[in-house]
Amino acid sequence: MKKLLTILSFQLLVYCAPAQKLTTFDIPDTTVKPRVWLLGGATAALYGGGLLALNSAWYKGYPKSGFHFFNDAGEWKQMDKMGHVFSAYMIGKYSRELWRWSGLPRKQQIWIGGVSGFAYLSVIEILDGFSEQWGFSWSDMSANVAGSALFISQELAWNEQRIQLKFSSYPQYYSDPVLADKANQQFGKSFPERTLKDYNAQTYWISVNLHSFAQNSGLPKWLNMAVGYGANGMIRATDNTWTDDAGTKYDYSHMPRIRQFYLSPDIDFTKIPTRKKGFRVLFQVLNMLKFPAPTLELTSEGRLRLHAIHF
Repeated sequence: MKKLLTILSFQLLVYCAPAQKLTTFDIPDTTVKPRVWLLGGATAALYGGGLLALNSAWYKGYPKSGFHFFNDAGEWKQMDKMGHVFSAYMIGKYSRELWRWSGLPRKQQIWIGGVSGFAYLSVIEILDGFSEQWGFSWSDMSANVAGSALFISQELAWNEQRIQLKFSSYPQYYSDPVLADKANQQFGKSFPERTLKDYNAQTYWISVNLHSFAQNSGLPKWLNMAVGYGANGMIRATDNTWTDDAGTKYDYSHMPRIRQFYLSPDIDFTKIPTRKKGFRVLFQVLNMLKFPAPTLELTSEGRLRLHAIHF
């Protein structure tokens, strides 16, 4: 999924750019203009380079068209929309962490960082609008707004992220040879491809830090509860029928396309105290992933089951 790839590359800038340019990691109390220029230039370079790479890797093999709109709100059980919310949120979060280093006033850091995710994903949406394969999607844009708004509102209200978005993925493989071949074409064959492109494999989580809302409860500061959303049984965007290049038709409409809802404890790694900067960086990265834990699952078919460990 191209948005998730953007997040991973953005993390490198957040945690590596300052170390490469300056000898100090101190967070200043006042604005340091050379750092503002440095971060502005580095961010622009990352965005520009990322878009060029994305255009080459993602759009190059597809024909261009005039700018057009496409309504994909009903596709993939809205799992792709969850990906947009998550991506806008995470890019905003890491961008704000980066701009702390500039010493800019707190609200400026929040707005610059928070809007970054929305701005970057909006450019991708415009590129989609000029691709014959896709189109500009208002539902994607709404999801981008939601992700940025979730980050910005919490920073302004609490100066912390009490409600975090997280991601998990468990790639699936099919014993049916027809489904296996279609999945290889649709989602890729490698583990990274299946992780990022197969919506059946993904779960998106809203992870709430309990201590932040009940500070006198005696609960551990690192303890979260997470509500997850996933889907399964999806071979194509809207149905499970298709025709291959040879004209052979396949009908797997008997395979149910279901929604999955989860409830599970989680860990906020950033609440684990440490004086080691390396561990703080590691904890920030780990915090984008849901911690494997016992999980209660309820499906749209009414099936309820308990997983001893679910990721």
